Order: sequence, then structure tokens, then C-alpha cells
Amino acid sequence: MTNEETAKPSPSVARPETLKGFQDCLPADAIARHDVIEKIRKVFERFGFQPIETAALEYLSTLVGTGGEETNKQLFALKSPEDEDIALRFDLTVPFARFISQHLDEIKLPFRRYHVGSAWRADKPGPGRFREFTQFDIDAAGSSSLAVDAEIIRAMCDVLAELNVAEFTVLVNHRKIVDALLYSCGIEDLARHKHILRVVDKLAKVGIAQTRQELGPGRIDESGDPIRGVGLDAATIAAIEAFLNVTGPTRSAVLAGVATLLPPSDQAKAAIAEVQSFLEALNSLGVPEARVQFSPSLARGLDYYTGPVFETILPQAPRFGSVMGGGRYDGLVNRFLGIDIPATGASIGIDRFLAALREIGAMTAAATTTDVLVTVMDPKLLQYCLAVATQLRSSGINTEVYFGAPADRLKAQLSLANRRGVRLAVILGEDEVKAGAVSVKDLSVGLEKRRDATDHEKFRSQGKAGQVTVPRDQLIATVRQMLAP
Repeated sequence: MTNEETAKPSPSVARPETLKGFQDCLPADAIARHDVIEKIRKVFERFGFQPIETAALEYLSTLVGTGGEETNKQLFALKSPEDEDIALRFDLTVPFARFISQHLDEIKLPFRRYHVGSAWRADKPGPGRFREFTQFDIDAAGSSSLAVDAEIIRAMCDVLAELNVAEFTVLVNHRKIVDALLYSCGIEDLARHKHILRVVDKLAKVGIAQTRQELGPGRIDESGDPIRGVGLDAATIAAIEAFLNVTGPTRSAVLAGVATLLPPSDQAKAAIAEVQSFLEALNSLGVPEARVQFSPSLARGLDYYTGPVFETILPQAPRFGSVMGGGRYDGLVNRFLGIDIPATGASIGIDRFLAALREIGAMTAAATTTDVLVTVMDPKLLQYCLAVATQLRSSGINTEVYFGAPADRLKAQLSLANRRGVRLAVILGEDEVKAGAVSVKDLSVGLEKRRDATDHEKFRSQGKAGQVTVPRDQLIATVRQMLAP
């Protein structure tokens, strides 16, 4: 039998591979993910948000139509064992609306929740974009006060500060201001409003010239396909463009500029007053002007949201787009209860957020959860090693005992610990056991010393750098001191 024949896998052996748009997480990636999620959770809890969980699968009728026609196409639709039409959730917001409707008597309004979990969409994968992805959402239901929206924005800013993100910008806009402009232009059909908003939402991607064309007769995209236009006249397009271009040194200055473009009407007056109240709440919460900016050109989700809308971008990682955002959606619960319950919220796409954090160098999580590796120098000393490991674990120190091949020498054990990023090793040989002592080695010190070694002898002489031998009753105090930052 040839070598080629012996190398062929058995027909019963499955090829190990992940689905397109899905991912595995190695320990370092999973630790970073858990570290970021935990920091976000602590921030959200400071603002009074409570944890909930919902099922990954929902009835198809619950999900269809709530995310728009494009989302309907991206659903992972299935059949239940009872032959019912079901699907994997595509976000955490629609299940929250269902949750509120189903448990209204139990939770009592107003209610704040946070939820971290997976969602699924069969769309095209991209940088930080997967078909299975993790979202971390906060939502508040039962209050129409825009101070709640302002608090959510402040919480978003605090998350970024907690993660040591030095540069970020939160853009905010308000649906009612945009509606007031469109009504003042004589556009009253809501379907046409949504068409205009979808066109404006692509402004940053396609540029103002292409946006003008799509607001008017239409345009031809890069692939040569025709894009249907809204059919607005030149004067209306000019009015919308002037609105989109309003800027100013402060949020209030931008609002004042927008107000000059709106003809006097009760609707415009009410919209301006509502936005002013929202901006005052941001000021009261100490939200810096440099971090959160009022941007009339922001149209993300405005065909879905009913009030404030906001998104966060990292200037140092522009290719990832918005890493967190949200807005007010007062009508979503209506389809379940037949009544409007005011609600607002924000969502963080954890996968995209982590990819952006890596790109800007803001990931600081450890590579392992193990603090100490207890080496096994001789299989006859295993029971003693287990007792030392239990002593460390009982004191809250994450400890792993080396269970590799019995013949593995100390060098191999320490090399494994170094590769995994373990900080300390406890070395237990016959001499230590007889003396009732332990040797504790700071592996990072040894690596640093050997890195500077210029010859073989000096390299060998640094073998015990960072290592101390202490009585066993001093083990815990010694390890804690060496693990201290």
C-alpha cells in the first residue's frame, strides 16, 4: 500500500469546516469577547437596565414584515416538529416587542432591559459582518420622555469610555424634524417619505450627485442597473439638500439653522420644541458637544424610527461603519397589542464592534483565564501538585495543573504556559516537597531576561529569573503579590 493510499481519509470522516458567514472563537478571541461584554453590562446596569432573555426561534408571523422587505429575504426560516412556520430571530428588538406584549402584567411599565444574544441573517458576509452575530441591546418601554433617549446616548458614550476608545462620534437626528421638512415641501404620502429617507441614507456611500439623481428621475448604479427615482422637482431637491448641509459649532446651533429652513407651521414648531428638549437633556447629562453631534443628514433607520435616531462611528476604523446605534420606535408593539407603547433603544453589534476595536488597538483582554500553571515534575508527586492547586483555587486564583505526557520535562511545560500567556508557574520538585516549600516563577520576567541575552551561557543563566522559593504557607500571599498589576 502506498503512502498516498494510507493518507486518504476514511469516507466516514467528516471534513471539519465552518459555514460561510459563521465563525469559531479561539480562547483569546472568546476571552476578549467576554471581557468587552462584561464591561458593557456593568455600564448598562448603572443606568438601571435589567437582563432578560428570549428564545432564538420565533413564529415566522412574529418576524415577517417587522424588519422590512430586505430582512424578510434574509430570514433563516424553518419548520417546527409540529410543522409550524418558524424562523431564527434576525435581531433582538422584535422579540422584545413580543416579550413586552406577552408579559406586560408581570414586568410593569416603564421597563428597562438589556439583552445579549445571537441573531441570524442570511445576508452577504463582510468585515466584522457574519450571518450569525451577537448583539447587545438596551431598550426602555413605557415612557415618551426624550430624556430616556438622551440617557441611552449617555450610556453609549460611557461604554466607549469604559473600553478606552479615544475617538468616537455619535450622530443624532430626529424623524419629526425630517417629516416637518417634507410636509412643508408638499410631500404628504408616507410611502414617499420612506423612499426619500432610504435615498438620503445612502448619501455618505454614493455622494450628493448620485443622491440628487435618485431623488429626481433616478440613476444608474455601478453595475449598470437602473435605480428608480423618487421623482421630486428641482426646487424640492434643493430644499432637501440645504437641510442636509446644515452644520454648526453646537447642537443647538445646528437646530437653529434647521429651524430657519422650515416654513412656520404647528408641526414644525412642535418638532423644533421636541428636539430642543432632547438636546437640553443631553446637556444636563454632561454629554460633550465634541462627542455627540446633531446631524440633519443622518437618515439611518428613519423609515422605521419615530423620534430621535443615533449611530456611533469610530473615525479610526471607518470601514466598519456604525458600531452601535438606535432610536425611538413607538409603534412596534402595536402589531401585537393593537395599542402604541412608547419605546426607545440602542444596539451594539458585538462582532463588528470587536473587529473595530482590534483595528484601533483598543483590545486589552488577557490571552488566557489561567493565572497559574502547576507543573508536574514527577508523576509520583501528582497528589501533592493537586493539593497545591486546590489551595490556590480555594483562594480564588485560576489554576491549571499540567496533564500532558508524563515524560514532558519542565522546559516543555513552561513553554506551553508561555505560549498560552499564563503569568506564573508553580514548580514542585522533590526538593521543594521535602522542604515543605514551593517555587513560584514569573514567566514574563524570564522571557524578558532571555530576550536580552547575547550568548548561550547568559541565556541559560537567566533560566531562574523571576523565580522565588517560599514556604508553602506563604504561597497564596506570594502569588497574589506577583499577580498584582
